[in-house]
Amino acid sequence: MLEELSLTLPRLRTYETSLEMDRVLEAALVDVYTEVICFYARCIHFFRSHPHVLLRRSAWEDFRDDFARTLKRIRRLSTAVENEADFARMKCDRGKYDEVLGLMEKFKETKLQNDGPKRYQNIPSTLNPRFWGRENVLNALQEALSPEQKFRQLKTFALYGMGGVGKTQIALQYVNRHRELYKAILWVSADNVINMGQSFREFAKLLGLSQTEQEMQDTQGCILKVKNWLSEASDPWILIFDNADNLEVLRHAWPTNGAGSVLLTTRDANAVHSPASKGFHVQPFDVTAGSEVLLNLVGLDCTSMSNRKKAVEITKALGGLPLALTQIGGFIVQRKLPLRDFLPLYERNASRIDARKTSISDYEHTLSTVWEMSMKSLEGNACILFNMLPYFQPDGIDEIILSRGSKSLHEPSYEFLQDDMDLGDAEEVLLRTSLVNKNAEDAVLSIHRLIQATVLRNQSPDVQKKTFDIVVRILSWGFPDTWSEDIGHQFQSWENCERCLPHVNHLVAQQEKHKIGLACPQEYGELLLRCSWYLYERECYDIAKSLINAALETFEDKSTLSYASAVDLSGLLELDMNNPSKALIPFEEAFAIRKRLLKPMDGMIASSLNNIALAYTEMGELDKAYATHEEAISIRLGTNSDRIGNSYSNMSSLLLRMNKPDEAEDTLKQCPSLKDFTDETFIKTGNPRFSGDMVLLSRIRVKQGRLDEALRLASKALAFRRKLLGNRLKTCDSLYDVASLLHMHGNAASAM
Repeated sequence: MLEELSLTLPRLRTYETSLEMDRVLEAALVDVYTEVICFYARCIHFFRSHPHVLLRRSAWEDFRDDFARTLKRIRRLSTAVENEADFARMKCDRGKYDEVLGLMEKFKETKLQNDGPKRYQNIPSTLNPRFWGRENVLNALQEALSPEQKFRQLKTFALYGMGGVGKTQIALQYVNRHRELYKAILWVSADNVINMGQSFREFAKLLGLSQTEQEMQDTQGCILKVKNWLSEASDPWILIFDNADNLEVLRHAWPTNGAGSVLLTTRDANAVHSPASKGFHVQPFDVTAGSEVLLNLVGLDCTSMSNRKKAVEITKALGGLPLALTQIGGFIVQRKLPLRDFLPLYERNASRIDARKTSISDYEHTLSTVWEMSMKSLEGNACILFNMLPYFQPDGIDEIILSRGSKSLHEPSYEFLQDDMDLGDAEEVLLRTSLVNKNAEDAVLSIHRLIQATVLRNQSPDVQKKTFDIVVRILSWGFPDTWSEDIGHQFQSWENCERCLPHVNHLVAQQEKHKIGLACPQEYGELLLRCSWYLYERECYDIAKSLINAALETFEDKSTLSYASAVDLSGLLELDMNNPSKALIPFEEAFAIRKRLLKPMDGMIASSLNNIALAYTEMGELDKAYATHEEAISIRLGTNSDRIGNSYSNMSSLLLRMNKPDEAEDTLKQCPSLKDFTDETFIKTGNPRFSGDMVLLSRIRVKQGRLDEALRLASKALAFRRKLLGNRLKTCDSLYDVASLLHMHGNAASAM
């Protein structure tokens, strides 16, 4: 740049001395000199603010961007000087150019006096040559803003969405595709008041609305003149406010009438209601479109299944964000990196790759900076809420989890989560900057994965640890306590469990990926235990086993009731997977811990005895099983436990194993909840245990030779399990029972 200035400035100086100076040439020279002086002032400020080499190095990227923008502006302004200089030279030779000068002078006078040029199009030159898709948005823009519509009134439209989603490029595509429809295209940099004022001063000058230097310095006057020009213009025009994230900036510049169109790009979703009248929420690409964009950017064959598969994986990791796809595509191209090698590299070096600019994009931001200003502006409850969101699964953060789960926190700074108004106020700040989205119908928040990753990387280890602990306690609300008392199946809680389950899985993944420290390992272990019990009840054994193993490793105190419950659950998982000998070991360990902590007649003691008896039953040690069941029944009867039905059911199953079907039926009838003994009794509550009792009664009927009734009961149990559990092991168990009974009835075809 300095080399270019060393050639340009002396030439401009000669124009001052050798050419006849008029007002237009003087103004053009002043614009160039002003730009150079301001840049030098910023240079001096930069080097004074960063006296040390290391400080300069860390801040150099921002300064380099300023460097590039300044150079573009100087080149544009210098072109204007050269044009005026050529005109001044023509003036020197009156004889040769007399006629031409007369015409040009007349043209210039007309330009200053009339409403401006017949066609004025001020469009930035940063159009992406590899723009892809977005036809639905462009069609919506054309329908809303096209000047070909019959009625003459102001048409307004807002493109809103998160930073990096491609709003500016869509606006550029629209005005370039339809530039012939508009006599004037005015592009305003609306990211702040200063830039917007500069844009309107340029418009006023080039439209011939401000003719003196004093008029040019009056920003409000220039804005008013341009608005009046737009209001009175008879030809179609479009005004674009780009990056208008602060809608207050637009208050005095927004046209109030006229026959033109106004388009704004913003992160604030409120723009669609005011000042615009229509809008479109620009979302990241879906996996299909995003993978095609990526392959197009890196120049690979879109029809290759291998390429498409790898591109889909990368697109999922990047959440389909256009900025991410462009930046990562440039990184892959510059390094000639095979697609298969990118994700492993990105996993290890995400922060360094996100900070890199590439040659295939003129966008001033990278993934490291695109949300920086929005995040730095957060404070109070909005900041607290935002710092929590990376620990939740990004696509479905239900407000119910935040409001109800926070009630047990007893943390003053998080009390706002329990208040609808305070929580809404915090969300509003995040929605205004498109850092989050919200589905208004079901009050569910969502946040982009790359924003989550950026927030986590920016948090200190202490902040990560504290916030992780808060989220652990919030999510614990969704799952019942399974270690303080013997509660049995908690199917009434399944809805809340299902709501929180994806967030627990995400939380576990974040803890492992980012090596987040645990402020309270006991509470984290208990959350994993709660979640594992739910998964066990829903027969998701593989996931339940991985979580319960993680819980057992997390617990530091191995002498607590919660640890005993985790050990007990590991035994139940082994038992359901037909490993009774393996199950007996953790059952006995949990029993030993509970005996040390609880009174002999406690319900949890009975629960342990019940589980040990189940293991004995499956191992074929039926006498031991019988004695242990009797001990559990004695405790439950002595304490009036509502779990006595569970003991009678298990004893009935044991008696059936001992080939005593009539005694098994009598024992099953002792279950308090089954005393009416009708089909509907088993299933009306929706409790999975009752379907097990129906299966048990069906098997008793088989032993009694009552096959028709056995088939009816088995069929009802199968229908219930299919509806409640889906295609799980207990459903398969019922399918086998029904098939066997059909075969006994001689209906081999239906059995198969």
